[in-house]
Amino acid sequence: MRRSCGVADAGAVAAEVRARVPAGDSVADPVREILKGVYERGDAAVQQYERRFGGTGEPLRVAAGRLAEALQALDPAVRAGLEMAIANVSAVAAAGLDDDVDVTLEQGQSVRLREIPVRRAGVYAPGGRAPYPSSVVMGLATARAAGVDEVLLAAPAHPVIHAAAALCGADEVYAMGGAQAIAALAYGTESIAPVDVIVGPGNLYVQEAKRQLSGRVGIDGFAGPSDLVVILSDGADTEWAALDLRAQSEHGEDSLVVAVSDDPALLDGVIGDAVEIHAESMDAALAFAEALAPEHLQLAGAAAEALAPRVRTAGCLFVGAESGTAFGDYVAGSNHTLPTGGAARFASGLSVRHFRRRMAEVRVGEAAGALARAGAPVARAEGFVIHAESMEARMRENPPR
Repeated sequence: MRRSCGVADAGAVAAEVRARVPAGDSVADPVREILKGVYERGDAAVQQYERRFGGTGEPLRVAAGRLAEALQALDPAVRAGLEMAIANVSAVAAAGLDDDVDVTLEQGQSVRLREIPVRRAGVYAPGGRAPYPSSVVMGLATARAAGVDEVLLAAPAHPVIHAAAALCGADEVYAMGGAQAIAALAYGTESIAPVDVIVGPGNLYVQEAKRQLSGRVGIDGFAGPSDLVVILSDGADTEWAALDLRAQSEHGEDSLVVAVSDDPALLDGVIGDAVEIHAESMDAALAFAEALAPEHLQLAGAAAEALAPRVRTAGCLFVGAESGTAFGDYVAGSNHTLPTGGAARFASGLSVRHFRRRMAEVRVGEAAGALARAGAPVARAEGFVIHAESMEARMRENPPR
């Protein structure tokens, strides 16, 4: 499929391309049934759904000894790669931490903005067609950098998953997948205490479960089918670009891969199943990408790379011929759990922010009188008379201590 695109119709073309990817509401009803089952029957329901969807039927909790055995047996080259990924992801994640901030206002009161990690977080790692230890790293290393007290992993049982969990220092590991795993983490069961936040990629069932439970627990977002847009301009290596697009397609048949260029000859050099967009200019190419809000955006060629400072709506941006998206999936240090489905318009990739919350700590002190004189009339205007009286009570010259 090749489409032409100008600045004026970039939004319409992007909407047409985005519509190729299935939405989570297509599995909403069966996911709702699974969540209800786990809520009502706990461990028994989780085990039932595990057997139905191809689980091993093993105990849900993975023993620490099995994690250690898996780490001992891990291929040294895989271990080295995972250790590099853990170090780089942890370093980038830690850079996102904020200190507490004290603000003293004109009337004399102070407000401290405190950064507080959640107590308990669940990380999901998919494992339908193959194990994904990289997703284990992205979730666990980031949660650890955020200062979470207890970090759990839920993933289909596999030795390399267990080894990655051991390297990252997971507190608890559960051999379960699918929507039932998300339900168990959110509701808790007889053997699993509930968590405060659930993060991680997965299939539509997993992501729809996260969405339906988002009022009960915090989530990172809807990490659905993967997508990649590559914008090419003169000087881009089309063989590398084609390889990058094909690599992203490995995530599944629902993956959306798009090649965009103002030069048809460059599109001709990108073989494969990519959607091809012939943009009338680099401005049109950027307008298309901004409207699509891709999970990954890759810029190759001098003119394309010059667009980087203007990019605002991409989950992660890769600039330069050497910056293949696959590096970000593993060892570059950026997180590969990213907003999909166009959510990069408003959402961010997984970071320490998803495991932390801000709380204001207020100390009014001698500013009470000035604040009451200002606030009480507003409270009365809203019909909240006792709010006004509560503030005005602090206006006495000698309030109790």
